[in-house]
Amino acid sequence: MATPVSTVALCGAGMISGAHGAAALFMQMPVVAVASRTAERAAERAAQMHSTAVTYDQLPAGADIVVVATPPQLHAADTLRLLATGAAVVVEKPLCTTLADADALVDAAAANNQRLLYAENLAYAPAVSTLLRMAGDIGPINHLNIRTLQGLPTWGDFTSDAWGGGALFDLGVHPLALAVLSGAAAGAGPVTSVSCTLRGGAGHNSDEHAEVALTFRSGLVGHVVSSWNYGPDPIWDVQLSSDTGVLRLEVFPEPSLEHNGEPVRLPASTAPLPFIEQLGYMGQLRAFVADIADGATPFMDAAFGRMILDIVCAAYQSAGHDGAAEQVPFGGDRTKTPLELWHGS
Repeated sequence: MATPVSTVALCGAGMISGAHGAAALFMQMPVVAVASRTAERAAERAAQMHSTAVTYDQLPAGADIVVVATPPQLHAADTLRLLATGAAVVVEKPLCTTLADADALVDAAAANNQRLLYAENLAYAPAVSTLLRMAGDIGPINHLNIRTLQGLPTWGDFTSDAWGGGALFDLGVHPLALAVLSGAAAGAGPVTSVSCTLRGGAGHNSDEHAEVALTFRSGLVGHVVSSWNYGPDPIWDVQLSSDTGVLRLEVFPEPSLEHNGEPVRLPASTAPLPFIEQLGYMGQLRAFVADIADGATPFMDAAFGRMILDIVCAAYQSAGHDGAAEQVPFGGDRTKTPLELWHGS
């Protein structure tokens, strides 16, 4: 039996690293080290985690699992370096900025006994798990609509060219993942093509609003809207239906699920901060620990992250071609970021 994993380190000290760190602490897995671009930021997060501030080069600093929560353009290099040390790695979404880097991560995961988790936390959320289980029971779906609507982030460099993409690339990978998982659960098969329109914002080259049509192998056309042009209170929801049933999930402001208009009972959270459990951060860490112990491939593995990036790249190229359909998997330039594919650069 493999030695049980028990400690975590954080590579990056931004907002999302706090969610991963809290999940570890709630599960009584010590956070032993935190690294960031500045010593001050690392020290601040380390103090919150009762941990030690280190440099990036010092990671994994004795940790069994390292969470890579750096900007997307650093994900590939950080993850490859940490896998080479023997650590298991959780890499935040989006997986990376180009499909060429995604290919390298898939290969590295295979070479390291699949000790790489793509951090699509919603795939491990209790409400989402319940939705997917019920989606298989209502018959072939003929309607799928998913929205993630919120304001433009006031932190980070989300609209910089270096980031690689805007609302669809960063925020939109969540609804795209939910669409892929819902389609698979309901028997619609994989996504085979995508059509997309993007709307930019003032003072930058990134997209702030995206509307995507996803065609599945069954012929189902699902719709995803991902936007930073919404008010202060986010709306994240999923609606899917068949001839015999309707499922509606709200992720924000509170997780709730309805079947044919009737509430579905969801598991009560036991975490001190309920959203850490409700949004899947605890579930994904718990599952990854079990996968490592069993030598198993994670449910959200590097290949899944690459598949989502395939869809993203196809969508951005579609937007650059006035919404013309693009095939999935993406057949275009694997060395370009989504923004470069959109703008034809």
